[in-house]
Amino acid sequence: MSQSSDNLNLAIDVAVISDIGMRRLNNQDAHIELIQDDEAVWLNRGHLFAVADGMGAHAAGELASEMAVNSISHHYCQHRQLSPPEAILKAVHEANSEIHQRGQLNTEFHNMGTTCSSLLILPQGALVAHVGDSRIYRLRANQLEQLTFDHSLFWEVRATGQIRDSEAAINIPKNVITRSLGPQPKVQVDLEGPFEIQAHDVFLICSDGLTGKVSDQELGLILNLLPPQEAVSLLVDLANVRGGPDNITATVIKIIGPDAVTRNCRSEPLVVGADMTPPPEVHVGVWVAMAICWLVATGLAVSGYYLLALLLFLAGATAIPFALWPRGGKQTGVPLTGGRRLGRGPYVTVDCAITKDSAEQLRQSVVQSLRLYRDATLTNHSRVEACLTEAKERIEQGTFQEAFRMLAVAVNAFADAIRRPNEKK
Repeated sequence: MSQSSDNLNLAIDVAVISDIGMRRLNNQDAHIELIQDDEAVWLNRGHLFAVADGMGAHAAGELASEMAVNSISHHYCQHRQLSPPEAILKAVHEANSEIHQRGQLNTEFHNMGTTCSSLLILPQGALVAHVGDSRIYRLRANQLEQLTFDHSLFWEVRATGQIRDSEAAINIPKNVITRSLGPQPKVQVDLEGPFEIQAHDVFLICSDGLTGKVSDQELGLILNLLPPQEAVSLLVDLANVRGGPDNITATVIKIIGPDAVTRNCRSEPLVVGADMTPPPEVHVGVWVAMAICWLVATGLAVSGYYLLALLLFLAGATAIPFALWPRGGKQTGVPLTGGRRLGRGPYVTVDCAITKDSAEQLRQSVVQSLRLYRDATLTNHSRVEACLTEAKERIEQGTFQEAFRMLAVAVNAFADAIRRPNEKK
């Protein structure tokens, strides 16, 4: 899927691929893209993107991930009276509750769960709501930043400072998830941001089927050089030719125009801890009582009972503040201004400067990956070899984008060749 949003010049380019991988029988990943085409809605709610990676036997993981992205987007849009940070947090908690309840109703779905990483592109910046080990990155110029913390045993132990050498790190399994939506009635959700958005920034939301096979530096190089659709194609194909042991989902969002960049001076600040509960509606009886008081007061005044008329008139007047009280909630709380933001991200920063050495290193890595499939049936093997050779020549010439496009052709051909036998099974 590739989608550009140019309605109202909102200026984002979006591409998404969700792939079953090479070893799985079904795709337990899910994704959603809620792109606003109305300026008023965009200013209030922004664009919502989410990727979920389901876990569970039978169809449980597939159901959990699909429920997560649909429930979060639905509830987020429902909570228009809340500021975006509060709305997305409440939406994730409600999604967790719904998945948990569904899991309790059917023994086959018991303990089903899913990761879920949600990204809001708002006028005030990028806001992240995250549970699990799927990831959200931001690429700016030559730096790739991981905006989310992996809720995995490896990351949690590392954060305590107990890993002091590489040998100790090897003994900790990296695929054990410590937090997910669904298994428990309550879940702790990480809120991160808002992170500033500049023109040409690129955001990546992905499941661990991608990050388990493609390094951060490779992610950064590919996102830096290729437009979104070409980038996601190369990333997914590269993960597959390196084994593709898991489902792979990648969403790439590129900021291509000024109207999607952070504009705090023109937008209300995001608020946390706000009380947005509207006051109780005024019953029609308040208006009726006020009218009766004034009518009786008028009659008493005509009859000469001025003091009693005055008292009834004042009694009716006391209802005016209740009748005219504004229906909207009063927003209080802490505004996220002056650089104040939620969370502790980014958690990883990688230099992805495009040089001959870094580009050639990626090319060599691709060549080594392809060598694992020498027996793959390729009808255009000579074309693939020509692409790899041309990529090397382009790197020497410094035309890196064309070099990566040649690599993409070669990787895609191999991915198609090794996928065909699996599709016949």
